[in-house]
Amino acid sequence: MAPTMADAGRRTAVGAARRTRGDLAIPGGRARAARCGPEALARYFRVLGDPTRLRIVEALLERERTVSELVALVGAPQSRVSNHLACLKWCRVVRAERRGRHVVYGIADPRVGGLIEAARAVAAEHCDHLASCRRIGPDWV
Repeated sequence: MAPTMADAGRRTAVGAARRTRGDLAIPGGRARAARCGPEALARYFRVLGDPTRLRIVEALLERERTVSELVALVGAPQSRVSNHLACLKWCRVVRAERRGRHVVYGIADPRVGGLIEAARAVAAEHCDHLASCRRIGPDWV
């Protein structure tokens, strides 16, 4: 029987637990983290910085879902959800697995949830101020 996405997530979490710095595990250890320059890191945060993609990621953190389920949860057209999933898959935030006639999406690395929770905790103290920001990005809030 082929391994499922849940099996892969467990393997990733076990391997990641061996390579930690502070509270967050570093994929591949310190050497790989050092090779991720500011441009790549900024791009990673930009991927998570889109409200629709963030809603998709948060829904997938709860459990694996199909595109149809994500369309209903996010309230965006199917084409937009599919485009966002393609972006998230390319950046290895999510992974896809074909199950019969359906493709099921899940989180590729369980540490993404910790990253989002850490960001939410930091932003919580400044939420009203952040919502009124007019210097960065379109008017999302």
